Amino acid sequence: MTSSPASLRGPRLQLRPWRDDDREAFAAMNADPIVMRYFAAPLSRAESDAFLDRLQAHVAAHGFGFWALQLHDRPGLVGLCGLARINWAEIPWDSPGDPPVEIGWRLNPAFHRLGLAEEAARIALAHGFGPLNFPEIVAFTVPDNIRSWGLMERLTMRRAGGFEHPRLPQGHPKRHQVLYRLRRQDWIDGRMP
Repeated sequence: MTSSPASLRGPRLQLRPWRDDDREAFAAMNADPIVMRYFAAPLSRAESDAFLDRLQAHVAAHGFGFWALQLHDRPGLVGLCGLARINWAEIPWDSPGDPPVEIGWRLNPAFHRLGLAEEAARIALAHGFGPLNFPEIVAFTVPDNIRSWGLMERLTMRRAGGFEHPRLPQGHPKRHQVLYRLRRQDWIDGRMP
């Protein structure tokens, strides 16, 4: 596997490795009910720190992962975006990757509706289909998260049905997810603007 560079750059954003001084802002974002309304639950500080530890461990193990997002013209954490291997015991869809790779994003509410998630996602997809050479990248969210699956569609991902999230218990209101896929060949053929 090709290692990811220390950071990736876009017109306004840098996707960079996590630093210890990101932990407080990351915890505040993960505790925000607006940010977390489509996730299972907001995270406590301990849960957020453990999540960041897992993100860093993923990068160490695979050479890629979720990056911290920062604007070029000012310090501070905007959010996260990146790629991760899905390590569930059972993947509820067929996948050419083993295990499949997902793209995801999460932004502080102060940076919503500025096109930053789309910019970061396009940078991450280009890295995933370019140097990392993944055959497919998937994304998923709850059906009510219109802004997130709308972004998936702007990224030219194709809706591929739904599934029950195996890490959420039966009856959980966020268990049903919509699945989107983008294959590398479609991206190479120019389907992605």
